[in-house]
Formats: sequence, C-alpha cells, structure tokens
Amino acid sequence: MKVRVRMYRAGLGDCFLLTFDPGGAAIHVMIDCGVLLSTDDAAARIGTCVDDIIAATDNHVHVVVATHEHWDHVSGFHQAWDKLKDLVIDQVWFAWTEDPDDETATRLRRDRAQRRAQLAAAASLWSTMVTGGADGDPSSAATQLAMTREVLAFHGPFGEPNPAVLGAASTSGALDRLRVERGDRAEYLEPGTHRPLPGLPGVGVYVLGPPRDERLLRKGRPSTRIPETYGDTTPTLAATFFDSVAAARGVAPPLGMLTRPFDAVLLHPVPDPASQVTGADSFFIEHYLRGESYRKIDGDWLAVTTDLALALDNDTNNTSLVLAFEIGDGGDVLLFPADAQVGNWQSWDELVFDVGSGTSRRIVTSDELLGRTTLYKVGHHGSHNATLRAGGLEKMTSPDLVAMISVERTMANRLGWAMPFPPLHARLLEKCCGRVLFLDEDRPDGRRMRRMSRAEAEAFLARVTTTKTYVELRLG
Repeated sequence: MKVRVRMYRAGLGDCFLLTFDPGGAAIHVMIDCGVLLSTDDAAARIGTCVDDIIAATDNHVHVVVATHEHWDHVSGFHQAWDKLKDLVIDQVWFAWTEDPDDETATRLRRDRAQRRAQLAAAASLWSTMVTGGADGDPSSAATQLAMTREVLAFHGPFGEPNPAVLGAASTSGALDRLRVERGDRAEYLEPGTHRPLPGLPGVGVYVLGPPRDERLLRKGRPSTRIPETYGDTTPTLAATFFDSVAAARGVAPPLGMLTRPFDAVLLHPVPDPASQVTGADSFFIEHYLRGESYRKIDGDWLAVTTDLALALDNDTNNTSLVLAFEIGDGGDVLLFPADAQVGNWQSWDELVFDVGSGTSRRIVTSDELLGRTTLYKVGHHGSHNATLRAGGLEKMTSPDLVAMISVERTMANRLGWAMPFPPLHARLLEKCCGRVLFLDEDRPDGRRMRRMSRAEAEAFLARVTTTKTYVELRLG
C-alpha cells in the first residue's frame, strides 16, 4: 500500500489530501480546507490548493472531512466554493457535534453561536471606545480590540460592523454549504467507532474524538487548577459578562441593561440622573453618577473579553473530529487530531475498539494506535495545549515517527502566538529524529536530522517533495 500525504501551503490553517493507492484505483481523503482570516490573498491561496486537489484526484474525492467550526479549517468551503461545488464527493464526514438531529450537539452549537455573536458585539464596543464614541481609554481599548479580533479570526469575519449578515462567510455558514449541497452524503461520526475506508477495506478508520462527556469537551487547559471560564449551568463571571454585552448593545431586558458587569442577584434599580430622587437612590446618584470620573469603570469590565474568546476557542477546538487511519490490520497509523485539546485527548483512554469478526476479530485500544503512529499531524499548529505529553506524544514510540506541522511561523509570530510551542517543538525533534515537516519550509532542514545516519536522512528526504502549493510525504 502506497500512501501520499499532501499538506497544503495556503497559510496558517489545515488543508490535507491523503491518497491511498493499493496498486489499482486510488482512494482520496480530503481533511479540512482553510486558512486564517488575516492571511494576505487568502482566497487566492486556498483556491490554488483546491485547484491542485481537483487535478490530483481527477475531480473525485471519496471522503471530505470537516473536523470542526474554525475558519482556518473550513474557510475554503466558502472562499473556493465555486471550484469545490463541481467536485465529485462520495461522503462527507463530520463530528457528532455537528449533527442537526442530535439534541446535545444542537445545544452546544447554539451556545457557541451565541457567544461568538456576543464577543463580536464586545469587539464592536471596543471599536466605539477607540473612536471616542463611548467612555473608556482609547489606547487600552485598541489593544483589547486587536487581541479579541485575533482570537475571533478563528471563527470567521466576526467583529465586523454587521456580523449578523455574514451568512456563508462564517464557520457555520461554510459547513452549512457542505451539509446542504452534500447532505445526502453526510455522516456524523461517534467516538469509539471503527469503519473501513470507503472503497478500500484494507485501511481502517478509528474515530477517537470528540468525546460525548461534556466535562471533557470543555476541558481545554492541562491544569485542573485553572477553572473553566464559561459553560457551567451555574452563574459565572462569563455568564454575567455575556449578559452585560447584550445590555450594552441594547438587546437585553431593562434590568440586565442597568447592571452590566454584575450578576442578577446583585441588582439595584438606578433611576435617570435627571430625575428628583431621595434616600437610597440619591446615594447612588451622588456617589456613582456625578463627578469623580476616575472612579468610573467605564469599559474596564470588558477586559475579560480576550480570556472569554480564548475559552470559546478552546471549546470549539475540543469538538474536533479526531481520526486514526490504520494501514492494514495491526499496521502503521496516521493520526489526524485537528485542533483537539486536553479533554478530547484524555477521552481516548476510555475507548476500546472491537474490530472484525470470527478469527479476524481484534480488540484495539487508543494506546495501541498511538504506539503504532508513524505520521502525526501535530494538533492545533503546534500550540501549547493540543498535544498531550504522557498521554499523547510519549506514547508514540514508533522509530519511524514523522510529524507535520501546519503553521506559517511568520504569521504566528506577527500575532504573538508561540506556534510551535518551543518545548513541544524540541520534543518532536527528539521523538522524530528530526523528521518534522513544516508548511512554511521549502525544504526540510537537514541539520535537524543529526540523530539519524546520513543514509537514513537521505532516505527520508527522498520521500519528501515540496512545491509552492504543498509539502508531500510518501509512505509505504
């Protein structure tokens, strides 16, 4: 079995084409198609990648995988739809979290959509402060606005003047195009299930995530000492914040409009400053509504916006569809975790796969799959919380391990993102003996392969081809 993996070079984002060739008709699997919102010439760059996919597959992709609702994974389904709409697609795979008929999935999507819209509204408030249209420090507001928009860029063009009319120019809109146009071919995959690759029973596909356990779905950070920022059903700072944003935009009930950053249990009605009042109400007028501007919090309560945007980002990442492709029974494994974070990874420990029947029946665990992994698509562009240490990378013990990192480091540095995270990068180099492929490199740096013999390094480099459009690795 010959396998070819192309990592496309549209920019910071995921777009992969897997080709499995048993020596006859090849089977093609496309995993994601996107690039970060702020990328220069994003539509043209992702369009070039789609052109290559169409040419390489003779306009026939057997499976399209859309891993989760992040712009840098699905933007191409909007930006290059004119090219993709005529592509022959046999099946489209989504995670169970995208199933419109699943009650839990629908609630989770509605929850995320509400928070995206409210964070976009918060960005709009920051923008108003920058221009002097609302109380607040313009310089501080500009910094917070930039930070919030950077995170919201993963969700599409939110933070624009009228995000409600974006339609397909959003992550959900991009996925909806696949759902609507290819709805009869859509499948929503459950963790713990196994299936043969369509048209090629010699390749098994294991679904590792996302988990059904909502506690794990919301666990994006490695330390349990850091509490979740939002998502609990009990009142939280985050829940109060979102009510306050709505109030500031004039769409909340009157009491919510008056309280802004505080929970409903702490409400005290405040009258119009121009009215004649006495007693307790006059106390608030004198102490909080007249003079002493230095005591006003103005827009400072919005300072939690970035943390909440990051929490939303983590939650969305944890809905990533995680797939492991097994080449032959008990053979090499290609691991594609998309942007899965801590909770998603931890959920794999509970999975046991009952594969085959009769004399060919096997029991397969996630640990076994990790141990046989020879290609690891590094999670979330090499970020700090998308590759587990003891529960993930350290279990990848194959001496043939290769890592592919879909990061454009110039863009990541410009945004202040540590991608790849230095300690993770260093350990990947050790585990892979230098066989780490970057989206933004025209040729692998041979100096990284000093742990291999010269013959081994040359043999590896012979399996790698880089063009302006993709980095290709050949296996088998």
